[in-house]
Amino acid sequence: MDERLKEFERLLDIMDELREKCPWDRVQTLESLRNLTIEEAYELSEAISRNDLDDVKKELGDLLLHIVFYSKIGSELKAFDIDDVLKSINGKLIYRHPHVFGDTEVADENEVKENWEHLKIRETNKTVLSGVPATLPALIKANRIQDKVKGVGFDWEEKHQIWDKVMEELLELKDEIHRADRSKTEAEFGDLFFSLVNAARLYGIDPETALEKTNQKFTRRFNYLESQTMAKGRSLKDMSLDEMNVIWEEAKNLDDTGGHKP
Repeated sequence: MDERLKEFERLLDIMDELREKCPWDRVQTLESLRNLTIEEAYELSEAISRNDLDDVKKELGDLLLHIVFYSKIGSELKAFDIDDVLKSINGKLIYRHPHVFGDTEVADENEVKENWEHLKIRETNKTVLSGVPATLPALIKANRIQDKVKGVGFDWEEKHQIWDKVMEELLELKDEIHRADRSKTEAEFGDLFFSLVNAARLYGIDPETALEKTNQKFTRRFNYLESQTMAKGRSLKDMSLDEMNVIWEEAKNLDDTGGHKP
């Protein structure tokens, strides 16, 4: 037997034993595992963003365990088992890749994505946006919405056209801020964010990844500011903004010269 299959079979056997003998594993349900699975997905995302391949391997194992766990519970409910899960994904991949497993021809990855969306709609008989989970974080959801509608041709003819839309939304936001209408200001902030996500997509940038890298950069620089302040026996609350900016510039220079670890 292939070594990979042996290890997978071993995991299934371990899951069977845990479900029977472990007090914690025995009482878990589909619902009780849901939030834990979300947490594992975020941990995998964090490992990928750090490019920590050893952690990526471990987090993938944790997610695989969850898939096996759900499948075990499904079999107990007589709803589905791991075999059904594998048959389902195998069938889906073959159906949605006719350019690989059939005679369809595609020019590039964009045509692949467009075909995928058309086949998905035909297969499930659902609307274009029904495949976007309602519980996705807003930034990721905005990106997926725009990616979905692009798949059916609803997109800008030229990507540079998006900047007129971004400026339009920015001016509308400024007008509502001037009018001090909180509800409309919130709506215009949303429109501006949505248009910026659209711009990122058009230029091949994942907005979630871009924002997370900025979060990490800001955190890194602020931690430097705080550590340097404490080393001088001072508190940030007692410092002027100009004094803080001096140390902040030091932190920026460390980033520029590679003095900070990624």
